[in-house]
Amino acid sequence: MEEGDRIEESSSVRLTGRTYSGGGMGESRWVDGSEVDSESPPWSLLDENEGKEGYGSLRRRLVKKPKRVDSFDVEAMEIAGAYGHHFKDLSTWRTLALAFQTLGVVYGDMGTSPLYVFSDVFSKVKIESDVDILGALSLVMYTIALVPLAKYVFVVLKANDNGEGGTFALYSLICRYAKVNMLPNHQPADEQISSFKLKLPTPELERALNIKETLERRSSLKTLLLLLVLMGTSMVIGDGILTPAISVMSAVSGLQGEIKGFTTMVVVSIVILVALFSIQRFGTSKVSVMFAPALALWFFSLGSIGIYNLVKHDITVIKAFNPAYIYFFFKKNSRDAWSALGGCVLCITGAEAMFADLGHFSVRAIQIAFTFVVFPCLLLAYMGQAAYLMKYPDSSGRIFYDSVPDSLFWPVFVVATIAAMIASQAMISATFSCVKQSMALGCFPRLKIIHTSRRLMGQIYIPVINWFLMIMCVVVVSIFRSTTDIANAYGIAEVGVMMVTTTLVTLVMLLIWQTNLFMALCFPLVFGSIELIYFSAVLSKVLEGGWLPLVFATFFLTVMYIWNYGSVLKYQSEVREKISMDFMHELGSTLGTVRVPGIGLLYNELVHGIPSIFGQFLLSLPAIHSTIVFVCIKYVPVPVVPQEERFLFRRVCPKDYHMFRCIARYGYKDIRKEDHLAFEQLLVQSLENFLRKEAQDLALESSLTEMDIDSVSVSSRDYGTQGSYGNEELKIPLMHDRRLEEAGTSTSEEASAALPSSVMSSDEDPSLEYELSALREAIDSGFTYFLAHGDVRAKKNSFFLKKLVINYFYAFLRRNCRAGAANMSVPHMNILQVGMTYMV
Repeated sequence: MEEGDRIEESSSVRLTGRTYSGGGMGESRWVDGSEVDSESPPWSLLDENEGKEGYGSLRRRLVKKPKRVDSFDVEAMEIAGAYGHHFKDLSTWRTLALAFQTLGVVYGDMGTSPLYVFSDVFSKVKIESDVDILGALSLVMYTIALVPLAKYVFVVLKANDNGEGGTFALYSLICRYAKVNMLPNHQPADEQISSFKLKLPTPELERALNIKETLERRSSLKTLLLLLVLMGTSMVIGDGILTPAISVMSAVSGLQGEIKGFTTMVVVSIVILVALFSIQRFGTSKVSVMFAPALALWFFSLGSIGIYNLVKHDITVIKAFNPAYIYFFFKKNSRDAWSALGGCVLCITGAEAMFADLGHFSVRAIQIAFTFVVFPCLLLAYMGQAAYLMKYPDSSGRIFYDSVPDSLFWPVFVVATIAAMIASQAMISATFSCVKQSMALGCFPRLKIIHTSRRLMGQIYIPVINWFLMIMCVVVVSIFRSTTDIANAYGIAEVGVMMVTTTLVTLVMLLIWQTNLFMALCFPLVFGSIELIYFSAVLSKVLEGGWLPLVFATFFLTVMYIWNYGSVLKYQSEVREKISMDFMHELGSTLGTVRVPGIGLLYNELVHGIPSIFGQFLLSLPAIHSTIVFVCIKYVPVPVVPQEERFLFRRVCPKDYHMFRCIARYGYKDIRKEDHLAFEQLLVQSLENFLRKEAQDLALESSLTEMDIDSVSVSSRDYGTQGSYGNEELKIPLMHDRRLEEAGTSTSEEASAALPSSVMSSDEDPSLEYELSALREAIDSGFTYFLAHGDVRAKKNSFFLKKLVINYFYAFLRRNCRAGAANMSVPHMNILQVGMTYMV
């Protein structure tokens, strides 16, 4: 294992005996480095017998002590339990209304598949007998029944992350149960977030624990899991390019047979695509009210035309419900039938959207919409087309429009075009969301994000991605010029995403659900086998257009992995080079310079320790602010962090240093919309609350110790004089009464009522009043933002490939991504920047 892989800022706590789920008094548990971290007292002050392994570690010891709440988590401790996640318990009418809305957002892609499925299938297999038609129809029917219905509706939708779905939601869910995140910035306090909802695997279930420990121990498995997630994400972005191209071209292709001499299909498609991408900056909320009614009308049209064709042409196609026709189809056509699977898989395009768009709806709404509307209408549409082909087998080239009654052609054409644009819109929006989540988890370069809705935080617009998608769509349409070749490319992207989802859901079953081993293995065996068969079929089309999604996926995978790799190395370099506490003590409270009124907010990525960039500021500036706050913008593996749980504070160094650490936590679906003034106000309020809570907890603990209420035995050490550094970290707050925890509320005032009046009132604490007045004086003097303009370079003794990746590719991405000042929403007037080179 490389040195970098061993650098973590907090150690894990291994629970013994049983799962530690509450604050029981006198409960035995392991205590290690996560309790005493890098901001611990100097080692010279510790017991001589304690081993010295470096800052951030301490020899494990088994002690009897009450549940210790991390001193960092002041706000979260006060509201823990009050903001617990509640599943969407909706009324029947509300659920039905949501189900109706899903038609416009979730099922647009799958709903437009009848435009091109059979035309693509029968371009590989010539219709020579009824077996060809019935076999293809049976394949389509059972593919829809097995993958979207059985797999997604009944299994995958349940593997949601607090109501959020998609590849990154599954990854964040796994990251919470096993520390597999490549960025080692996990903290015990993160588990106090109400939406974290963590239930560790029980020690009795040895299999789940073994999987968890294996994932955490082997860095190669962490990398493999990350690559799998990035590959799935890359495929989704590829879908964002191919879906608009094939949907719009399929809709416009109806004009070829209706208007004599119509040869400008490509030009019309490009015009529609350019218009579609040009209106993205206005946001989907402006036109979303049309989506559900338009798609409802589309599905009604599919079902009605299907019934019409069944009754008029050949109702005997219902024989395709017999799966034996699949066998006859393959027996008759052999290799051509296997090749036709590449067209058959297009009937389930958009199935992944059911899971990816789960956050906007509920599981029950999506299940109802698919089971009672989408599934029947699609079956009727395909059966109607098959009935028409039984009578007119030469119409397979444009089967959809040929099967529409002549009097209804133009209305259906208009609805089909609108449905195709809606399907494209849904995939474009999903691509924006996917890129945003990738950025939040440190897997994509920083880009400008515009929020197009004040009410719905999920509606965003990313200009760079939008114009990139538009250019790629125009290029794809111009090069391929037919839906058949685009369909060959489309299948690979769709099946690739489904295989990634199958793998991740299997891991969730084994690690989190703790499903029976036989049932857990049946899931990948059944659905994984189906997807592998389809994948082998679409891979055979690599030379016929299938290379396109592979090129897109490889490009985005390379960009995301290089960014993640470089970011992790930079973070590990910061951890190694952070300033020691011994050095800070030698500088004294003046920090070796002049302290002037004001608040300095130093942005960095560390969750523990003092960043080395702070030393650069001390050397470069003639004075430093009276109050220093190290601000870390951190994304945790949850969808949303409530505003009340946003900030965590901890004191850095002794009180007279007036230095604090603030971690602003965001979920991967959170939108950082607050401006710098709102952020400053929230930060100051949280800091004042922290100071008051700190004083109250110190007084409470001191009083409880004097009154000898606690009978727990804790080994004590002399850390020096009262008020010396280290007391704050070890004493705030150590005591958390079990009775208060069972009551489910934070009742510090009630606990204080049993104490002498001299202890209760924090206002009488002169040190607190002095610190609050100093803070107010600093606020009046204003805020200054300290940012590092960092350059990352590979060490001279690094391998050639590492130098190439870090010094050129990663450096290029850093130079061209969004700058730190803009990304962190800080005012340009109050910024101080210094340059620093990180050798990784």
